[in-house]
Amino acid sequence: MKHPVDAHVGKRVRHRRWMVGMTQQQLADRVGIKFQQIQKYETGMNRVSASRLFDIAREMDVPVSFFFEGLDGGTASTQTSDLLGDKEALELVRAYYTIPEAQRRRLFDLARVLSDSSAA
Repeated sequence: MKHPVDAHVGKRVRHRRWMVGMTQQQLADRVGIKFQQIQKYETGMNRVSASRLFDIAREMDVPVSFFFEGLDGGTASTQTSDLLGDKEALELVRAYYTIPEAQRRRLFDLARVLSDSSAA
């Protein structure tokens, strides 16, 4: 049975890999393992060792702590888990970060205004 923390870390690995546009095979090649192992990490079926997580973080240019963000007392918050599992949300975030920074800031401000007006 998979541990909730292992499942959360795996989702964060998948999320980051997807955000940087890397395949499981590419990540596996970079850290010196088979892509099937990446699959097992991402589903939480296998635990990621500390040294392997360090290698994965280095290859995906994030701190190791990135993989634990959203954990609350050893369990993933439902909101974070739902967001990481929502392909549309991930596609939106990926597209958002391809927009130049100045335009991205204006888009963010617009989204905030629209969400505030819909709540009223």
